[in-house]
Amino acid sequence: MTAPVDPYADARPSRGFLDGLSPLAKLAGPLPAMLLLVFVRDVATPLAFLVLSYLLVLAGSRVTGRVALLMFVGMPVGAAVIGIALSLWADPASVGASTPLLSIGRWTLSVEALESGMATGARLVAILALALIAGVTTTGADLVRALVQQLRLPYRIGYTALAAFRFVPRFGYELEIIRQAHRVRGAAIGRGPVAAAARWWGYIVPLLAGAIRHAERVALAMDARAFGAHDTRTERHLLPWRRRDTLFTLAMWVLSAGISAVLW
Repeated sequence: MTAPVDPYADARPSRGFLDGLSPLAKLAGPLPAMLLLVFVRDVATPLAFLVLSYLLVLAGSRVTGRVALLMFVGMPVGAAVIGIALSLWADPASVGASTPLLSIGRWTLSVEALESGMATGARLVAILALALIAGVTTTGADLVRALVQQLRLPYRIGYTALAAFRFVPRFGYELEIIRQAHRVRGAAIGRGPVAAAARWWGYIVPLLAGAIRHAERVALAMDARAFGAHDTRTERHLLPWRRRDTLFTLAMWVLSAGISAVLW
């Protein structure tokens, strides 16, 4: 007999200790550090939190190639680009510029402006890295379940938002089917911007029709399950707040306080 399929479940095996934590713990733990990084102005503090978040992600989860590319290529390059761009726009009076690094005519790039820009880039990347602790180890379904069960978010809001979010991959699947159908019929011909615009215009109507059909099926399925008829619903998958969640949250808070006390 075929097992029932949970429409809000993501079949993803546990890959590390971060996968076994509550999604709320992985959000609450780094939150003080993320708020602190909004106000710091040095480079050492963001770098320390960046190293901490990288260690947690690498040790607590199985990093995919895409995530590794983001962590070790995309984020450092993004930090450098943001830092250099901000240093070029920095007001010399606001950063206390006194040591010229590069001069072109009347324009001068100072060491202080470059340090200020790189510090801002490091802060932004450190905040993103802390968000990866929950982002790469938490599914949308688990986050909604935790919000509903622990923070008492009305399930009408949580599961409705999750159903709407799941429309995105459905649209991608239907768009690919429409493209293949157009190729079979010889409609996807021609090159250049005009032909591309014509092809995309031909995708709009069938894509909207498929979206309407999918929305009707989802609405009928939710009505058949008496969605919204009662204030509460019985949860099939429980995500309780465990002792390890408390320990992880407290450990992150202590580490954040220690880093800020030493470096800030």
